[in-house]
Amino acid sequence: MERTTLDGTWTLEAVHGPAEAPTGRIAATVPGCAHTDLLRAGLIPHPFDGDNEAATQWIGDTVWRYRRTFEWAAPDAERHDLVADGLDTLATIELNGIVVGTTRNQHRSYRFPVGHLLRPGTNELVVTFDAPVPAAERESALHGGELPHVNHHPYNALRKNASNFGWDWGIDVATSGIWKSIGIESWSGVRIASVRPLVDLDGADGVLTAHVEVEHAGSTGAFSQAIGAAPVTSTGGDGTTGLEARITVAPHRTSATSPGSGTEPPVRIVGSRPVVDGTATVRVVVPDVAVWWPRGEGDQPLHVVRVEVGDAVWTGRVGFRTVTLDTAADADGAPFLLRVNGRPVLVRGANWIPDHAFLTEMTPERSADRIDDAVQANVNLLRVWGGGVYESADLYDRCDELGVLVWQDFLFACAAYAEEPWLADEVEAEAREAVTRLSPHPSLVVWNGNNENLVAYAEWGWRPSLVGRTWGNGYYRSLLPAIVAELDPTRPYTPGSPFSFDEYLTPNDERNGSVHIWDVWNRLDYRAYADWDPRFVAEFGFQGPPAWSTLTAVVHDEPLDPDGQEMLVHQKADQGNRKLADGMRGHLPEPASIEDWHWSAQLNQAHAIRFGMEWFRSRTPHNTGTIVWQLNDDWPVVSWSLVDHAGIRKPVWYAVRHAYQPVLLTVQPGDGSGLDLVLVNASGARVEDTVTVERVGFDGSVLAAGSFDVGAAPADAARVALPVSLAVPEDPATEVLVVSGPLGRTVHDFAEVVDQRLTPAPLTVSATATEDGARVTVTATSYARDVSVFPDRVDPAARVDDGLVSLLPGESVTFTVSGAPGVDTVALGSPLVLRHAGDLRG
Repeated sequence: MERTTLDGTWTLEAVHGPAEAPTGRIAATVPGCAHTDLLRAGLIPHPFDGDNEAATQWIGDTVWRYRRTFEWAAPDAERHDLVADGLDTLATIELNGIVVGTTRNQHRSYRFPVGHLLRPGTNELVVTFDAPVPAAERESALHGGELPHVNHHPYNALRKNASNFGWDWGIDVATSGIWKSIGIESWSGVRIASVRPLVDLDGADGVLTAHVEVEHAGSTGAFSQAIGAAPVTSTGGDGTTGLEARITVAPHRTSATSPGSGTEPPVRIVGSRPVVDGTATVRVVVPDVAVWWPRGEGDQPLHVVRVEVGDAVWTGRVGFRTVTLDTAADADGAPFLLRVNGRPVLVRGANWIPDHAFLTEMTPERSADRIDDAVQANVNLLRVWGGGVYESADLYDRCDELGVLVWQDFLFACAAYAEEPWLADEVEAEAREAVTRLSPHPSLVVWNGNNENLVAYAEWGWRPSLVGRTWGNGYYRSLLPAIVAELDPTRPYTPGSPFSFDEYLTPNDERNGSVHIWDVWNRLDYRAYADWDPRFVAEFGFQGPPAWSTLTAVVHDEPLDPDGQEMLVHQKADQGNRKLADGMRGHLPEPASIEDWHWSAQLNQAHAIRFGMEWFRSRTPHNTGTIVWQLNDDWPVVSWSLVDHAGIRKPVWYAVRHAYQPVLLTVQPGDGSGLDLVLVNASGARVEDTVTVERVGFDGSVLAAGSFDVGAAPADAARVALPVSLAVPEDPATEVLVVSGPLGRTVHDFAEVVDQRLTPAPLTVSATATEDGARVTVTATSYARDVSVFPDRVDPAARVDDGLVSLLPGESVTFTVSGAPGVDTVALGSPLVLRHAGDLRG
């Protein structure tokens, strides 16, 4: 196989569009999109900045044409295919003036035979993209009118990244472009169209069953555009091609920090099978296999798989493990319990959205940084949400290496989807390719049919407006589970999130399966999380602004105000600022300045999420996991994220890191007015601890104390009722409960910040420069709650290693600031950089 890449320099021109569209051709880069090309040409302001989102809406209303010439000297091969890994979205492809084909799906790849159109010397390739916003509206009108959807464009009429049309955290930048690699593949004989290397365990042995599809260069049958689904013309009367599929499995230990380094002894397990009608299934057994485990449960050994058919070669990696999802009815309803290698796994998850509004701006390094953010926050599962895209190999490879589990949504979100052939044919091709492509990854443990579409039908008032029209149920209940059962039966499938795993139950029933909790944030105080007793929480979240430097880089209101024009451009949630204000009320003092509003909103987000997480986790084993909304942002915005678009960890990230500790000590309501000490064990082994619990005054005086032995089996929790002397303070406004032991420390506040008599200035600080930044040592003279350093206010490149640290008198913490050589050490101790909850009181 020889590939002639067509990536690189193209031209871009507006074929048809509003008056704002430029005339003539400009330089373009492939992979890329019209927005990024226009930015590089200086023809538009950055859509992220100020209110430029509105000023650049015309781009999504424009028909764009990409064009390039290339020199061709045909390699010695029987077949030449134009392979487009990703086109966004409705495209017409022409080679030397002849239409090669059309595409209708951003979420799949395309392959076209073009040998008969190529000519020696100069060739011209042209790709014209229909304007996505008018196209979505036109397709809706053509097929009976708009089906229900959230937000303001009918994105559900196209197989395109839904959030690209805007979301309640996302900018509306409907893109067009060649967003993945494109090139010409020249080959003879056979090519391997796809490999699905499915794994199992049989006792101590690993079992690999590789399903191999091949295509013959002499195929005369109808050519499939979908990679991995091309037919093969058999050469033998019995359907055999005279070829064998040969598979080699080499046990290989891949280091999480240095992929590809280090190998085990060179054991080679080889199997082969004849190719029949274009397919072969090869089964090999790996004796005494090193088993792949989720992070925190064991190691992540990866094995290199090599498949050969004739001269064609495919290589990939697998990890040997099993995964099941237990949803069998029990006395309390039905659980949602993942088991990996037979062991229950308590999920400490985060939802993943596209990490950049312009997908082609994503890099392997950026993807790795976000996954590292997740890992360092003790996250063990990422849910790839259904309103985005099937992510690049960078994400799944990194998760394989680090042991981060992946829950993969099929790409349907918050909308009704037509099931007629004009859309269903694309859905099937897309799903088949996605399942095949992702099947090698051991990190992938759940396929999910959709995001919130089942609950929307049941509870959002869709039924009257549908009046008998299809809305996607056939995908979630029939097509998608059938594809998973056919192509990847090693993984569980759930029809939707949330889902109760019973036809006669509402999908968002806390007693059964998975739930999404959005009454908190939308209308209730965050303490209402404790009114829920869910089996598994697949979404819940609370908003907070991004870092100060991230926000002020794009919001330029004078004076800066939460309700300023540009601030509201970067607040996409319905009545978001009102909900922020309502959410703070009763917890924090009324902010006295924009700086206090920023700190209060970030702090309240952190308090809300920690409260909810620790409550849900304290219900272990009744509750088996949570997936917080959301890990990341796709642009600079006020949102539910833990890490903002600039890669700065918000205070809530530190709250999650604490609440997601594999072994958690938390104080929760007990019987009556009492309190319980709860030990939650999400590690892979039994834990035992002797903990000290002290009721302490803000001046450091110990008012009561006790020691308690606690222990819990894996995936379980233990509760100890605290005596009244500890559970009931004499003065909630001036006392805290401190729990400490070998397994960690936690501080339980008896009162909200607004009701505590916190000292406004309880800290002394010293800072010393380092080669990469500084060390900032803070010492408390009185109780200091949620001490945090925000070095980005001094240097936007600066990062800090800790946050939300509560200190008793005499206690110290040293923050390490990095990424900012020569940073002003004095400024790091200034009032708007070094903050704590008490400074909100005046």
